[in-house]
Amino acid sequence: MLTAAALALSGVGAVVLLHQAWREHRHALDRRAKMLAEAQRLFPAGKVTLGPDGYPDLLVSRMDGGELALSLIADTLVTRRLPQLWLKLTLREAAPRRNFSLGALARSTGAEFYALTHGMPERLAAPSGEMPLILRGDGVPEGAGFEAEIAALFSDPQLKEAAVTPRGVRIVRQVSQGDRGAHLLLRQARFSLDAVPAETILAALRDAERLSRALCDHEAALREAA
Repeated sequence: MLTAAALALSGVGAVVLLHQAWREHRHALDRRAKMLAEAQRLFPAGKVTLGPDGYPDLLVSRMDGGELALSLIADTLVTRRLPQLWLKLTLREAAPRRNFSLGALARSTGAEFYALTHGMPERLAAPSGEMPLILRGDGVPEGAGFEAEIAALFSDPQLKEAAVTPRGVRIVRQVSQGDRGAHLLLRQARFSLDAVPAETILAALRDAERLSRALCDHEAALREAA
């Protein structure tokens, strides 16, 4: 009888634990789904979808025919560092505008699976500064003169990557660092914020627009020289 009672009690305990784990999982997914709430307020015409990991993506049509895309990346690959939550903002052109790619990445570990910079074949001389950068490209014209603009962008320590491709400009910024206890004890990525602050989103947009303007100035200079 004692054995049967103990088994029954352990079974009830297992059900309670599973139910609690399910509730916590649902709560975590609900929190993730709302993390771009401030972006929705800034861009009410945007369309929100949820990725396989439960984090939202936001897509906004632009007046020039291009798109503004926002997404979140939970990075847990570097074991000796707390998990990082990154905001990825992309200004997509309606059609290709240039024939080269350029990427700058700060504090590279080699594990940035989301970074466009790692996929570019040419290693370039990075601009000098306090932030350790790698600079790569593909077909970047000589004397393009983007070094000063890139160095100015990366004076902000929250900036992780700035990249240019024929179809647009991408900025990756740090949003949050994972909870130390959850990471060390449970190997989980828990972030304390409920929504990405509007200031972080607008800072990424300003960076992207600044880099886009520099590209436009460069293209205009090439047309004048021709």
